[in-house]
Amino acid sequence: MKKTARWANIAIFLIASCAIAASASPQKPSKPTATKQKPAVPYASRPEALQFADDLAARRDLDREWVRQAIGQAHFLPQVPRLMLPPAKGTAKNWRVYRSRFIDPIRIRAGQRFWQENEATLERAEREYGVPAEIIVGIIGVETIYGQQMGTFRVMDALATLAFDFPSTHPRAKERTAFFRGELEQFLSLTNRSDTDPFEPRGSYAGAMGLGQFMPSSWVRYAIDFDGDGRVDLFKSPADAIGSVANYFRGHGWTPGMPTHFGVQFDAARLQLDDLLAPDILPTFSVASMTAKGAVLDAQGAQHTGPLALVELQNGGEPASYVAGTENFYAITRYNWSSYYAMAVIELGREVAAARTR
Repeated sequence: MKKTARWANIAIFLIASCAIAASASPQKPSKPTATKQKPAVPYASRPEALQFADDLAARRDLDREWVRQAIGQAHFLPQVPRLMLPPAKGTAKNWRVYRSRFIDPIRIRAGQRFWQENEATLERAEREYGVPAEIIVGIIGVETIYGQQMGTFRVMDALATLAFDFPSTHPRAKERTAFFRGELEQFLSLTNRSDTDPFEPRGSYAGAMGLGQFMPSSWVRYAIDFDGDGRVDLFKSPADAIGSVANYFRGHGWTPGMPTHFGVQFDAARLQLDDLLAPDILPTFSVASMTAKGAVLDAQGAQHTGPLALVELQNGGEPASYVAGTENFYAITRYNWSSYYAMAVIELGREVAAARTR
């Protein structure tokens, strides 16, 4: 079966549900192929991994031997746990440096081409889901440079590594281990349902796939057939990727027509900065309560009726930048829990939109 056909089958399954899978005629996973990552140590030697395989098979009504073979043939990738560790303490965040990684001439030009080639689809997504084209363009540009860098890790290896060898020194190790075990379960369920070799898909070191870098659970919940060809293909169909990103945001509370953020200045005499930053990026304050704590919004922001968050973007040793983030700003952080990421998405989309008018 060709790769495209296999992923077509996956797609049909994904949009159905994430319920317990019916038993299928299992396909024995192919032997691992050589990759640049040079994986080592198969999980067949790990009793806890095989126990997880047995439990997964029982939960999902999958063939026990197929699941054991799939997990057993997965390989530990030693570089992946290191990539999951947070920066060392004392490492200064720098918005300007972060921004320069994503808002550059290469991405902007690629974004112009992507927008031009998919203009009608972006307009339809905005019309049907209420998510602006520039936000969708910003996401796909930040994630993969419009499909140029979708990842070279075998998804099966990456997810197994993070499911069974997530770094114990991480401050949220227990929670993240559980998350990646869930993603591994989703991934194996969908590949089994479609009779697909689980060692074929390539993605990021975290197991994200396609133009928009969807994790398996997000693919299950939010991936859609937006080009109407009867299948979902987030690898080769820009239309499906565009529609799926828009659907993801709608599923995470995107409000059509609401700005993502407003400008803010400080009244030094009243400023209670620690209180304003305490909720982090979760919109908590009304305009009146922000103003009372010394954060003065711009004219448009002063008219906003929903909750707001004071978003701090540190600039290394220079003064930090601040904006007042809305619920739509928060919705972008559901894609990646980072205010820096959200602002990069917003600004890349704006830069591409501006470049189209020049």
